[in-house]
Amino acid sequence: MVVHRLCIPYSPGLRHYIGILREENLLERLHERLETVKTHDFHIHELQPYQKDGGVFVRFTYTGRDHQTALETLQTDLQLEATKHGGLPSWSGLNHCNIWLVKGEPFLEDMYRYPSGIVHVSFQGPDVPEEALYSLFRSCGRIQNITSPTPVPAGTPRSSDILFHRVRSATIARNTIHGYTFSDGDGITRLKTVYQRPIQAHAIRDWLTSHPRIVLPIIFFLLGTLTYTIFDPIRVLSVEGKMLNWFDYREYKLYKWLRANALDRFSLTSLAREDVSPQGDIWKERKDAESAVRSYLSDLPSTVAFVHGPQGSGKSRMVEAIIRDTGRKTLVIDCAELNRATSDMRLVSALAQQTGYRPIFAFLNSVNNMVDIATVGLIGQKAGFKSSLEDQLKQILEVTGTALKKVNHSLRTSAQRAVKATQEAEARQAEEARTRARIRAGTWHDPRLDCIAGNGIISELGVGDELLEGDNGGLAGFNVIEEDVVNLSDGGEKTSEELARQQHRHAEDVQVVRTLPIVVIKNYAARGGVYKEELLGVLAHWAASLAVNEVAHVIVVSDNREDAKLLARALPSKPLNSIALHDADAPTALSFVRRRLYDAGITSDLTPAQKKAIEHLGGRTSDLERLIHKVCSNQGIEEAVEDIIADGVGELRKKAFGEDIDDAKSLPWSREQAWTVLKQLTRRAELPYYEVLLDVPFKGDELPLRVMEHAEIISISTRHGRPSTIRPGKPVFKYVFERLVNDPVFQATQDIALNDKVISSAESTVRTCESELSTLQDLSKTERSFWWFRRRATSERREYLLKKMRSAQTKIQTLEKRNAELKRVLAKGV
Repeated sequence: MVVHRLCIPYSPGLRHYIGILREENLLERLHERLETVKTHDFHIHELQPYQKDGGVFVRFTYTGRDHQTALETLQTDLQLEATKHGGLPSWSGLNHCNIWLVKGEPFLEDMYRYPSGIVHVSFQGPDVPEEALYSLFRSCGRIQNITSPTPVPAGTPRSSDILFHRVRSATIARNTIHGYTFSDGDGITRLKTVYQRPIQAHAIRDWLTSHPRIVLPIIFFLLGTLTYTIFDPIRVLSVEGKMLNWFDYREYKLYKWLRANALDRFSLTSLAREDVSPQGDIWKERKDAESAVRSYLSDLPSTVAFVHGPQGSGKSRMVEAIIRDTGRKTLVIDCAELNRATSDMRLVSALAQQTGYRPIFAFLNSVNNMVDIATVGLIGQKAGFKSSLEDQLKQILEVTGTALKKVNHSLRTSAQRAVKATQEAEARQAEEARTRARIRAGTWHDPRLDCIAGNGIISELGVGDELLEGDNGGLAGFNVIEEDVVNLSDGGEKTSEELARQQHRHAEDVQVVRTLPIVVIKNYAARGGVYKEELLGVLAHWAASLAVNEVAHVIVVSDNREDAKLLARALPSKPLNSIALHDADAPTALSFVRRRLYDAGITSDLTPAQKKAIEHLGGRTSDLERLIHKVCSNQGIEEAVEDIIADGVGELRKKAFGEDIDDAKSLPWSREQAWTVLKQLTRRAELPYYEVLLDVPFKGDELPLRVMEHAEIISISTRHGRPSTIRPGKPVFKYVFERLVNDPVFQATQDIALNDKVISSAESTVRTCESELSTLQDLSKTERSFWWFRRRATSERREYLLKKMRSAQTKIQTLEKRNAELKRVLAKGV
């Protein structure tokens, strides 16, 4: 078995640095391509990339008696394999690389010896003839010239310069023939190769690389200028086009005509019925919230509208229905989609996609990081080329804000143009009406008829109005009308003018409001985001700036009222327009279900049992909609409600307690804490917040309760700005909690775990009391009482500890007895 090397060169220069980013992929593809050859037991030991010259050395083993023949055969087979696939993979993704056999001993170094088209060959031994040099180096590429060895001082090896047609060929020769041993009848000569720098070559490049403190700031300035002068206007135009549907083919007239006259006529499926929100007096809570949102959109914005309510209460559908009715341009940012991003690049790309921010070069973040690292080594400090995540988000939102201003201006201009066209049409209609009235009265004369009738000079000029004979009465009537108009009082004229101006100003104000775009930020403070705080902070300040500067109406939709704190900090001088959606009461929920079932064609009246089953779901919109969907699928109301409760039991068991022990450890609360809250909520409709907080197993830790609220397991209501009561996260959870608590096996399991934790805490209390009592016993020996009627401090402390220890011991005995009973329940396995 013999070890040898192959050289697979890539292109040096700038392309080599691009190849570094794809190094792992290139090496993997190269290894897969080469390992298919099995000639002479060919086996790859190592792929060694040489980044300086751009290439890969392949260390391999083979077996063969005649090594020279075996190597030539291997090289031929490898080249055939590469040719079969169009070459070997390269930095550009094209297969145009080749294979050369290393004849010498490569000298891998990282000195400032960059590739050039001239290879300087030194002879460590007798001179090598020019014919032999040509034969040896010609396989690397076309040779333009070979210089003859020149006389040199004693002790200095003689040499020749070989000028190649391409730098690539010189790179191949440098890496494959360095250290080659040439032998003939005169002796043995070892060849040493090095690049020869051309005279005055790369002078500009050398100056630029030797003055980084001057060049790098200039480059960064030019790049920044290029971004602001070229890409930012394109991005503004892209966002504006997304808002105005320039790139949406469904808004084109041709597509609308084809859809109306061809696609819809031959479509076999009917349009889906829109899921409209309840109307009229059925849902009073929804009606009040909808009126508040419409009132906010009917005036110039001065603050942000914060729409909050429990998950599934229909916030998003209500906002979408209102915006659809207004017909205004809307930009929607979904925080739930953004929070799914696992890296800075994906978060920036997701926000750019939602806003229409194009073009975006997200891959440059890693390149910018490399540039900063390189500048630290060159000039001793970072160039600041890499932007932080917050800066990138701000840049996207600033460009979006600029686009929103242009959208507002464009819509306002279009509206003014439409109003002006309407006024001109009305003026033309009024003029035509006056002309028709004069024709009927006989006071209008067409002067063009005089050219035909030949009435004196008028026949030559063809212009002028002449009254017809007998029109004095008509003229007198017209003059009387003019006199009446002239004799109007000055106050009447001023009043009319003021009314006209007021109406004009009112129309302009309404037009200004209607042309403002709407920005909707959905799922604000959605759970699970890695970059949640940075994203929400940037969005809060951006939303506040849009509202304060009257650029757009901003509606923020959230599931939790506490999420308004970030928005309140961004608007320190103005209050938020808080709009709350609550669950409907029982009569409203029943009316809603009746109306929706009637719309679906189910006209039968609800029985008392069905009404009672519907009341179990409460007034949560999502649960009621789910019930209606099940009933429309030919399922009974009682059965549908039972399915919803059963699904809720499985969902809550997984969400609150985890599927197994390992899953439970990843929860931000313990099973004992969740069980304590659920068990108490089955006994009472609501719990005092601080009573639960200070009791075992919370002991003053608010974080588990807050996290359970965000997980929709419970809901926390406030009073005077502080937490007040705890309720189930959804109305149906009341019955879900009862199912879990009434499960004897599950109840026994959770009670045993909770009792063990309480027992452990009580035993810790007993041990602490015992330790302190032993200390008090030693202190009582040295303590003296000066008054016979005064008790000692140690005696009072001892009595207190004994009472505390007795209480803890009683609790331990009671809970251990209870655990024994629960274990008997588990033994039955019911």
